[in-house]
Amino acid sequence: MMTILAKEKIKLNVKVKDKYEAIRLAGQLLVDAGHVPLEYIDKMIEREEDLSTYIGGGLAMPHGTNASKALIRSTGMAILTVPDGVDFGGDEPAQLIIGLAAVGDDHLNILTNVAMLVSEEEDMRRILNASSEEELISIFEAGMQE
Repeated sequence: MMTILAKEKIKLNVKVKDKYEAIRLAGQLLVDAGHVPLEYIDKMIEREEDLSTYIGGGLAMPHGTNASKALIRSTGMAILTVPDGVDFGGDEPAQLIIGLAAVGDDHLNILTNVAMLVSEEEDMRRILNASSEEELISIFEAGMQE
């Protein structure tokens, strides 16, 4: 689990002007961590234009198109908290943006775990109020092991 989540892939309390800036930011964290090459970010944008990756409850999980799976070197996730929210075309703004690069079927597992975690309002509040990357990681790790 640890390699999927790391301090370097988390940015707390970011301000973004729109969802594309949020996606580029999350994508760049995945690139910097070595999970994907730079062109994967364009595929994340492409995927978003095709179909919003807003999941509900303030969560969006941008990821690349199916065709871009071949670009992914390893499974990883990048996390942004956006307290002011950013419009992802959902019924409410996204405050938690999780950029995802997943090998094989890993993404199904991650999606399920994360969706369950943030469906608990208390957990979502703790995530958005996390004062450090370490705190955010510990919330995710506890929530994703259950």
